[in-house]
Amino acid sequence: MRKKTAAIVTGFMITLGMLGGCGSAGDSTGNANASGENHLNFGCYVYSTSFDPAAYQNASWQGMRWGITETLYRFNDDSTIRPWLSDSYEVSEDHKTWTFHIRDGVKFSNGNPCDAQAVADSMNRLFEVCNSTEYSSTPRQYIDMASIEADPEANTVTIVTNTAYADLRGPLCFPFYTIIDVEGDLTDAEHPGGYTTSVIGTGPYVLDSFDELSKSGELVKNENYWNGDVPYESVTMMFIEDDTTKAMAIESGDIDLTENITTISDLQKLEGDDAFYVSKKTGVRTGFALVNFDGILGNDTLRQAVFMAIDGQTLCDVTVGGMYNYGPGVVPDTLAYDSEKLVNPYTYDQEAAIQLLDDNGIRDTDGDGIRELDGENIVLEFDTYKNRCLSDFAEGIQSQLAAIGIGCNVNVLDSDTLWMEMQEGDYDLSNSNWITVGTGDPEAFLLNWYGDGGENFFTEDNTDATNYCRYDNEEYNKLYEQFKASMDEEERKDLVIQMEQVLIDDCAVLVHGYYNSTMISNKEKVAGAEIPAFDYYWLTTDIKPAE
Repeated sequence: MRKKTAAIVTGFMITLGMLGGCGSAGDSTGNANASGENHLNFGCYVYSTSFDPAAYQNASWQGMRWGITETLYRFNDDSTIRPWLSDSYEVSEDHKTWTFHIRDGVKFSNGNPCDAQAVADSMNRLFEVCNSTEYSSTPRQYIDMASIEADPEANTVTIVTNTAYADLRGPLCFPFYTIIDVEGDLTDAEHPGGYTTSVIGTGPYVLDSFDELSKSGELVKNENYWNGDVPYESVTMMFIEDDTTKAMAIESGDIDLTENITTISDLQKLEGDDAFYVSKKTGVRTGFALVNFDGILGNDTLRQAVFMAIDGQTLCDVTVGGMYNYGPGVVPDTLAYDSEKLVNPYTYDQEAAIQLLDDNGIRDTDGDGIRELDGENIVLEFDTYKNRCLSDFAEGIQSQLAAIGIGCNVNVLDSDTLWMEMQEGDYDLSNSNWITVGTGDPEAFLLNWYGDGGENFFTEDNTDATNYCRYDNEEYNKLYEQFKASMDEEERKDLVIQMEQVLIDDCAVLVHGYYNSTMISNKEKVAGAEIPAFDYYWLTTDIKPAE
């Protein structure tokens, strides 16, 4: 059984007293923080202390969520794609050569032109850094890049890929591919290897300061913004880990806006208060736990019994108060992938789970309440973090597994530590909440279970870069390869449901359910605060001072 060696890290939680001091701290930026005019206080979870898209996946998301960086294209709520920094494109007949025209007149926040050469430099730097830096982002998992070249005269960037893509604009919406100004050296002495907190983007806001200890930052208006007026002169982004603290902060007026309060009593109270607007949406996210096949859960009988012991419906409806809708497939059943065709042979049945373990000799022989396998107590290491009810799921599962004699240690980590331990394979269960159609369809998400499952799962071309669970199923691999090669929309949908069924039959991923995202604003102070289905986009110019 894998032994946990890393220290358990907990996130920093801002108290209400500290929140009360954020307004005066913001005065150093020269903006009207004290009076609150043209200033927004946004309380949110912070996933990374970097904003560099090459550093970590969480860092790439952070820059876009804070309104600092932008990509060539972006998603609408219905997963259709609209132009952003690129306003048109052409594609070759073999779907391997894509030429994007870069929108004329766009500047980075420092005044430098965001032209074709700058876009090509940014993307080439991303791939170069990520080819050479451990624990970096993995841009090749979504785009198998051959070359990126700029034509300054035409203001176009040509991307050549090694494999065909049905629509490369979808992957280019992913935050890895945000465009930053790479003029000069982006690294610093404290954070070598392509890791920096000071990226320069094209978004409506600029990072003025960031405190790595509190994970909170000050933003100011981008005076060179290309896409209309920027509503706020300044924004304070406050890291608040605890949901109840978020709720108390917005009720007291210490913050004006927050995202994803998941304590159901707090959320219901805010929904019933006319002073607040709660935007709620069943989006494209699934909460799930990866199952490490390179550990004790590689035992088929044990894994099946674990799945049968977990009452997912009660966890969704009661434990997390309806913040998730239960379903066994990895793709949300609100999306058009025929989820009703899925059959789950391992539905909740604790008595059957106990019988299965007993019949296969996995018993508690010493009377300590925990069953043994190969002479050792079965104690699973469950990595989680405090966001979107994930730690609530972990603790609920811990209790349900105890009922069948399976031990479970719940390790509450910060998101970056969880990500690194997931890459190392130092877990039995590791849960997350991910967008499932992050590149327009589930191709990138389903890559999580594709590959040979071996110890060296980062292949030369990074095609295995997300198989952190070391799962290996020949049927699944063949279906995934068909899916990736297909350009036919209906065939791709049918292949998705087939792959989902294989994962269910193998107990390959423990699905918690489909997440209902929220954004809460003070009506008197804020207008236009809607949670998007694709929550790459939090702080946008749609969010404005209330009139």
